[in-house]
Amino acid sequence: MSDPVVVTDEGGVRIVRMNRPEKKNALTAAMYAAMTQALREADTSDAIRCVMIAGAPGAFCAGNDIGDFLAAAMGGGLDTHATDFLRALAQGRTPLVAAVGGAAIGIGTTMLFHCDHVVAAADATLSTPFLKLALIPEAASTLLAPQRMGHARAFSLLAMGRPLTAAEAKDAGIVNTVVEPGALDAAALQAAQEIAALPPGALATTRELMRGNTDEVTARIDAEVAHFAKLLQSDEARAAFQAFMARKK
Repeated sequence: MSDPVVVTDEGGVRIVRMNRPEKKNALTAAMYAAMTQALREADTSDAIRCVMIAGAPGAFCAGNDIGDFLAAAMGGGLDTHATDFLRALAQGRTPLVAAVGGAAIGIGTTMLFHCDHVVAAADATLSTPFLKLALIPEAASTLLAPQRMGHARAFSLLAMGRPLTAAEAKDAGIVNTVVEPGALDAAALQAAQEIAALPPGALATTRELMRGNTDEVTARIDAEVAHFAKLLQSDEARAAFQAFMARKK
């Protein structure tokens, strides 16, 4: 059985690949933990200058594993590994590139607001159906999405759950470049290598100034998590999860 997260280093670029294709890379607690470790190790390494987050062919990330959500809704409580991963994204010092192909659902979309450069395949679709599960968006997306996209487009994505095509995501300022699916990994790696070759001191200062106050972002993550955990125990959420699982059978 292959590892659900595969981490490889190519020169100054660390590639963190979600590798659970049979579940379209739905994230489990173990996957969150592995990705968090990979990001934090990159922040302490002088050799790693950029991190590229990628998925399996045809699916970037289908969001959090719905079975884990259901277990939490039925009384298990919200796992902390996801929150650790979100904080690692927000607080990390290493530039982030994403290679997005196929479905990017839930956190598969919201993590992109923390990336410095996003390459999407033409077949990519971004969606955040949180409210359809009686939950709220996470990853500080309630702060970052309106800043990036404007309130109207952010509300359509986050609250109404309307998906974005790759071209629409580029127009909204989430995606930098759209390429053919077969060229996705190469294009993203080229961008990551370009970033990794920049003077590290000047890059770090520029990125820090551009990102602004990350304490505000972390505080929004924590606030969202508190609301998320409370809503997860609601009757609305339990009913939504059970209906979702019934449709999957």
